Amino acid sequence: MTEPLRIAVLKERASGETRVSATPETVKKFIALGAVVAVEKGAGEGASISDAEYEAVGAEVKSGAVTGADVVLGVQGPEPKALSGVRAGAWVVATLDPFRERARIDEYASLGLEALAMEFMPRITRAQSMDVLSSQSNLSGYKAVIEAANLYGRAFPMMMTAAGTVSAAKAFVMGVGVAGLQAIATARRLGAQVSATDVRSATKEQIQSLGAKPIFVENVAGIEGEGAGGYATEMSEEYQKAQADLVSSHIAKQDIVITTALIPGRPAPRLISDAQIASMKPGSVIFDLAVAQGGNVEGSVPDQVVVKHGVKIVGYSNTPAKLPADSSALYARNLYNFLSAFWDKEKGRPVLDEEIGDAVRLTKDGKVVNERLLG
Repeated sequence: MTEPLRIAVLKERASGETRVSATPETVKKFIALGAVVAVEKGAGEGASISDAEYEAVGAEVKSGAVTGADVVLGVQGPEPKALSGVRAGAWVVATLDPFRERARIDEYASLGLEALAMEFMPRITRAQSMDVLSSQSNLSGYKAVIEAANLYGRAFPMMMTAAGTVSAAKAFVMGVGVAGLQAIATARRLGAQVSATDVRSATKEQIQSLGAKPIFVENVAGIEGEGAGGYATEMSEEYQKAQADLVSSHIAKQDIVITTALIPGRPAPRLISDAQIASMKPGSVIFDLAVAQGGNVEGSVPDQVVVKHGVKIVGYSNTPAKLPADSSALYARNLYNFLSAFWDKEKGRPVLDEEIGDAVRLTKDGKVVNERLLG
């Protein structure tokens, strides 16, 4: 009889990372598949999960959890030295930030590890439940609005009182992906007047369906802005100018602006200039969800509130880590959904197919094999 698959759950070591890659719920499910799960001591602390909760569902909780592991689960890519003792050819399953952490990916290859980047999950129907970018962006969009509301020195909803009326805050969401849609919904629930824009014309109906007003360039034709896998692409100069003019006139009237635009593998596109910030009312708040990738907003600084022209500009370098219990629960389910979908009962381990396997696999047999990194 073959030995059961050993899965190791790492304690995250990156600064400010509070999430964990497996919860007692998913550990229990992995054990039900026939795996042995070893959880590093204290791995769940940041997400309010005790070692005892992991032990209660059958996990081994110990310091050297990676020893003899066939699969290592992480939130962020672990340092290669944290993986000493794993089996030859072990899988490392995490968000590996391959473009910015290329040296680390090369090191995984030289160690003979098979690195699987969860953020390279293809955006296809059957992989939706494995899509970590969507699950984490959803919470980021919510948190961005909550933080902006907290920093904004006024109320969000319209309030009619005997002492007079408080007018509703005006919120503008730039970029209508998963984070942007959740930001629209959250701002609406808090009672703001919400508008939104995106380079993809197909998002107009989504904006309207959430009760927000779409702000789009109407007179520049033939530009869809839809790239591979539903991501936005870069625009022509003519469109960028028309978009900038429209946004400039709109932004001056806004109280809250949330920017969410990211292009995978590239610095974040610049959406708001210093001159546009200067046109806003003092006391307004901008939340830059792309601050860790260089920022959509001129002058935004990761994990700091910067005041420019009386406007507060804020952005977290790791927004999902500000909601660790929920973001861990969703992320852990993404990882379980991924590995369990390919579980081969006879072999007692997951066996990836070409479509998803080739998309997420970065290294194998001592080499970097992913086309997006080799191209």
